[in-house]
Amino acid sequence: MPSGEMGYGRMEQGPLAELLVERFENMPPQLRVAARFVLDHPKDVALMSMREQAHQAGVSHSTMMRLARWLGLEGYEDMRSLYARALRDTVASEPARRGADQGGDAGYSTAGVVADTLAAQVSSLGEYGNALQFIAAADLLARSRNLFGLGSRSFYPVANHFVHIMSFLAGGDRKVTLVGEMGGHGLDALQGAGRGDVLLAVGMSPYERTTIEVARQSARQGVGVVAITDSSVSPLARIARETIIVTANSQSFFRSMAPAFAAVEILAALTAAQSEVNAVERVRQSEEQLAAFGIYWKPPR
Repeated sequence: MPSGEMGYGRMEQGPLAELLVERFENMPPQLRVAARFVLDHPKDVALMSMREQAHQAGVSHSTMMRLARWLGLEGYEDMRSLYARALRDTVASEPARRGADQGGDAGYSTAGVVADTLAAQVSSLGEYGNALQFIAAADLLARSRNLFGLGSRSFYPVANHFVHIMSFLAGGDRKVTLVGEMGGHGLDALQGAGRGDVLLAVGMSPYERTTIEVARQSARQGVGVVAITDSSVSPLARIARETIIVTANSQSFFRSMAPAFAAVEILAALTAAQSEVNAVERVRQSEEQLAAFGIYWKPPR
């Protein structure tokens, strides 16, 4: 696993992120691969050799050099110097507990490392740059006519959680709909969607074709797309009007859904604050109705 996936400090996407995103569409295919690596692994740019980075990115070392010149730098070492300086100025959030410090207790060590990594990932969502993304996305959600949630496979539960929470902010003619298979209403739910409606699309690499195509078609219909994804140059980010960048990197064998779930809950809290709906009262009424139907368990008397 690249070292850039191990810590989540204030470095965000690095000192050249804005320039890389701006020029991404006009880059040749191999330069795009290299640029995405630099965007997604800023710590690796500072800490690894150019050849190591090229190997991790799956391109030649000459491609990394061409990327630096494409950005107006003399060579790749100039890029590394910029990222190294940014890293030195950063108070990185590294996992606090390591196996060597736990007396050989591998189970405790693994639990600690995974927990610390998740905590750092979720905490980074509140940093200034990320907070601005959330505020802009929540403003779009708060002004929406109808809301839709879209996610496939492992991201389906994230979209479902979004729809469940946002349903408490629905009222009048406003609807909140889960799009897709399983418990969703199917893709036909978006047939009448258009300007004023908003679709939250969740997807990370490797991207589900259905999610990308539905998000793209929704945007063509005038629907505002908010993306929760893993890169500012992901296919969803390039479709979306507003984008929330999270990571699915994990200290274990699986992709972590915790940051994406946290992002949904932050979005919901900000949207509720901007809405005229009394969300707390809506939740109370819903729980009372569910209790009346006997949904909740009660201890025997």
